[in-house]
Amino acid sequence: MKHGTAKTEAFLRLCAVLVLLLTACLVGFDSQTKYVIFIYRKATFRDLKALLVLVYVVSVAAGYNLLQLGKCSKSAWYKENLGSNIYVAWLCFLLDQVAVYVTFGANSAALEASVLAIKGAQEFQWMKLCNKYTRFCFQIGGALACGYVACILMAWISLISAFNLFRLYSPKQFLLLKRRG
Repeated sequence: MKHGTAKTEAFLRLCAVLVLLLTACLVGFDSQTKYVIFIYRKATFRDLKALLVLVYVVSVAAGYNLLQLGKCSKSAWYKENLGSNIYVAWLCFLLDQVAVYVTFGANSAALEASVLAIKGAQEFQWMKLCNKYTRFCFQIGGALACGYVACILMAWISLISAFNLFRLYSPKQFLLLKRRG
């Protein structure tokens, strides 16, 4: 792994961890209590299962990127070549792909559930919730925007991971490793 690439990957992973943690905190700590039809009703992320899944997924993705950040920082600042092992490179590439796709899927599912909370669905007799819990909905919207920023950052990380993997192969013959020495 080239040292400039390692530092870029480490910076992107640090940014992704921070944005993923921001997403988890914005969703996880968001709540609003309103007086609705003679009772107090509290809206939390547990009311929409997609938001609950989003908190778990972005927390796991942040933990994974934090673990990978340790590998990147060791490679970048101690000038060690940790990416030359083909099996490690494939594992990092596949895990980076899984992290970005699962995070994007969870964020998109939460967005879809949030749109239902905004618009409601008369056919199913689901009422609009965001006209009652406006602060809650705005904060969830900000969290979803942060989640998509994290997905973009992780997609860039995945590109770097693909570069680190496929630079180990020969450009002249298909799926033949470069010779060492």
